Amino acid sequence: MYNVMVLLHLLGAVGMGFYIVLPIMIGRASKLAGVGQEGLADGLLSANRVAQYFLIVQLLTGGYMMSKADYSVIWMIIVTVLFLGIAALGGIITKPLKRIVSSIREGQSASVHIGKARVMSLIVLVLYLVVIYFMRFPIFATV
Repeated sequence: MYNVMVLLHLLGAVGMGFYIVLPIMIGRASKLAGVGQEGLADGLLSANRVAQYFLIVQLLTGGYMMSKADYSVIWMIIVTVLFLGIAALGGIITKPLKRIVSSIREGQSASVHIGKARVMSLIVLVLYLVVIYFMRFPIFATV
């Protein structure tokens, strides 16, 4: 059962890889024309929703694997807080992406919303890279 959870956890981590390319994709939005910005933002909304489902997979499989190993309490707290930060910002970034689409449809500038989405996506990227570091170098409890 543990090996199945590791496989699902790995697949979830790959699915969350969307957050690595998200800042790059949002950065391209400012270089596109209005309709292109709308299409890109709409696609990023869909991809973000899929990444949110992968976050749920990570929560379930990671929780199971944490219960089966002897990690230090501080490591578990750090990883959980980082995970919750990614989940929160991943959900919050949905609003600026929706606002990009609605602004373009109304014929207004979406540059403010693109800027907000870019900043949040960079923060999510940093959190994701820190999580990868802690997954690669876990802190085990000493006996």
